[in-house]
This record gives sequence, C-alpha cells and structure tokens, in this order.
Amino acid sequence: MSSFIQMLDLNLIQWITVIITAFLIGFSKTGIGGVMMLAIPILASAFGGRDSTGIMLPMLLVGDIFAILYYRRSVEWRNVITPLPWAFIGLALGVIVGNYISDKTFVMLIGVIVLFCLSILVYTEKKGKNFIVPSDAWFYILVGILSGFASMIGNAAGPIFSVYLLALGFKKNNFMGTNAWFFFIINFTKIPLQIFVWHNIGIKSLTITVLMIPIITIGAILGFFILKKINEKYFRYLVIVMTAIAALKLLI
Repeated sequence: MSSFIQMLDLNLIQWITVIITAFLIGFSKTGIGGVMMLAIPILASAFGGRDSTGIMLPMLLVGDIFAILYYRRSVEWRNVITPLPWAFIGLALGVIVGNYISDKTFVMLIGVIVLFCLSILVYTEKKGKNFIVPSDAWFYILVGILSGFASMIGNAAGPIFSVYLLALGFKKNNFMGTNAWFFFIINFTKIPLQIFVWHNIGIKSLTITVLMIPIITIGAILGFFILKKINEKYFRYLVIVMTAIAALKLLI
C-alpha cells in the first residue's frame, strides 16, 4: 500500500489539501453547501488550476451519490431538467475557454468565479427574506449558462444554481434533493470532457478519489448531524470570509 501511495507522488501539503477537500465535499453535499467553496481555491493553490479540477471532480461525484441517496425522495425533476440544456451550453463554453488559456490564467479565473459566487452568497444573506429574484425567462437561461461555465472551470456553480432554486421558493429538503441531482448530472457529463479534452483525469486522480472515500463518508455523516446542531448563519459567515481570503490569494 505504501509503495502504491508513493506512486501518486504527492507532497505533504498536497495530501493535507486533498484530505481537507474530501472532507469538505462530503460535508457540503449533506450539510452546508457553501463549505465546498473554501476547498476550491485551496486545491487550486496546491495543484494548479486545470489539474485541481481533475482531482476534485471524481470526489464530487462520490459526494453527489451520498446526496442523491439521502434526498432521493425530495427531488423535483422538472426543475432539474429545465436548466440543463443551458447548463450544457455553459459547459461547452467552459471547455473551450479552459482549453486555450494558460494554467496561471486558469487559476486566476477560478479566483474570479469563486469571488463572484461569494458575492451572490453575501448579497442573498444580507437581503434575507427581502431578496427578490427575477422571474423572466432570460434569468433562468443566464443561470443555466453561468452554472455550467462555473462548474466546468472551477466546480464553483453552487451559489449560482442556489439563486435559481431560491427563485422557485424551494424548501430545505426539496432544495437539497433538486440541487443534488442537477449537479450529479452535470458532474457526470464533465467526466468524458475532462478525460478526452483537458486530459486532467486519469489513474492518479481516480486513485486519490478511491483513497478519499472514507474521508468523504465521514464528512457526509457529520454533515447530516452538524447541520441540525450549529448556528448555520454564523458558520456560513466564517466560510465566506475564509473562502474570500483563499480566492484573493489565487488572484495575487
């Protein structure tokens, strides 16, 4: 086993980053979704922009499976399917952009996308019940395209799609179930794109995912219980501040 792990050729910082990412993915899929935003810039700092998305995506799929199993009775399929065509357009744009920019630019683009998504989170937190979401068709088309693009470039589309679900007035369980199935489909679609176009998913990233399944599982289990116990509002503020710092580091 030790020689197998050595074959992955990760340094200590990279291992710590992968473990933290795996835990946050599991936790975010069953608990507080915004937590995963923190992992995106940290992983990009340790592995580079394009490579970090290839390492994260298989782990995200494992987390998605936990989420769809737990919230399998709470999905509203019409609201999963409606934005998908526009999200696929966003994925295609993300593939093209990501294929022609340098890794330095890729990392900076991840930072910009993360900060943009954080601004959405902060705005919705501040507005609270007074937050008014447009109901016109252009809004849902834009959300779909932006979700696909942000998911392809930085796995950071969660806050964007959350605005779409908020606009529909979703309650907690239906929110989680619909969100889980949408991103499972999106992430599954991204696998062949990243294998055959970006070439950043291979034996190494898949092996890391297999090794991290116990950590993702622990995060998912804790997500079930901690969400019911902690003050979600203050915890989300902490995550937003820490993620903003990490994203700014990518830009600097």
